[in-house]
Amino acid sequence: MGIVFSLIALVGLLAALGHFGYVAMLNNAAKKKGAAGAEIAAYTRTRLPVAAGATGVALLGLLITSGPSLTADVIGMLLAAGGGVVGYRGLQQERAKYPTSR
Repeated sequence: MGIVFSLIALVGLLAALGHFGYVAMLNNAAKKKGAAGAEIAAYTRTRLPVAAGATGVALLGLLITSGPSLTADVIGMLLAAGGGVVGYRGLQQERAKYPTSR
């Protein structure tokens, strides 16, 4: 069971990292635009703490799943999955609001 919980926690961490990376990328691109990107830069500054918090919670959850007890595995998996859900939903919101051009 520990391996399954660890894999779920890892997927949650990856989702949260994806959100953090996307917001950081938007922030970097907006800063390069100068005054033209000021609105997006201000928006991303409000979203970076959310993305960083979700990533931190997911990382903490993954670290907890490495514990020896089943209770720790369940708690860690729930934390990481929660951080992953917040990250995934945040990523969907950011991509809908500011899609990347190809």
